[in-house]
Amino acid sequence: MGCCESKGADSKANRVSRWRSTGIVALRDAKLKTFPDEVLDLDRSVRTLDLTHNKLVEIPMEISKLVNMQRLILATNLIERLPINLGKLQSLKVMILDGNQITSLPDELGQLVRLEKLSISGNMLVSLPETIGSLRNLSLLNVSNNKLKYLPESVGSCFSLEELQANDNLIEELPASVCNLVHLKSLCLNNNKISQIPPNILKDCKALQNISLHDNPISMDQFQQMEGFQEFEARRKKKFDKQIDSNVMISSKGLDEGVDL
Repeated sequence: MGCCESKGADSKANRVSRWRSTGIVALRDAKLKTFPDEVLDLDRSVRTLDLTHNKLVEIPMEISKLVNMQRLILATNLIERLPINLGKLQSLKVMILDGNQITSLPDELGQLVRLEKLSISGNMLVSLPETIGSLRNLSLLNVSNNKLKYLPESVGSCFSLEELQANDNLIEELPASVCNLVHLKSLCLNNNKISQIPPNILKDCKALQNISLHDNPISMDQFQQMEGFQEFEARRKKKFDKQIDSNVMISSKGLDEGVDL
């Protein structure tokens, strides 16, 4: 018995030592119900924390000790809320929270000013905090498959945004501020309740190459009559031609016309 206990302790010590030296803590599919104390004790050593596909219900306040963490991946758990001191994770660049039970995001989310990728699809969000507009380095925002009825006006202040995915929600209209997203390349809003989009979006979002609005009330005629449609079409076709020239295999989504005919 003592020998087995010794081996177990040694294995745990080796694992913690490895985490500390690499900065990578990977505990996918580990049947965890709570955050491991040994992870929280690593403090500044953690760069990447991946606890995908466990049974975590909450994120402890002590996670704020992981101040050098750049990637936080907590997909497919049972998490219902985020701690209000989340904003202390000032080094965070990637946060993946897909497939949980989160109903709201704290205002402190806006303090994560280095965040570049935020994916929180497959949750139960009914709104996004206005403070999301403070995420000036955010290039990808995925809020698909939630219960959102609108996107906040402040999303137009996420000036680095290149990809916005908000499929499978209850969104009825987009804020006019999305026209400020001059770096936006892809806008996916399939299966919502959108009957119109900001009239200047194709003209002002000069980087836009893909817009997907399938299963919405908006018609193809409305879309084609918008100012800037011809320029948008030229960009979309140029992107497609480049993919063909590079012999890249693409899905049917890569050929998206934008809306249902």
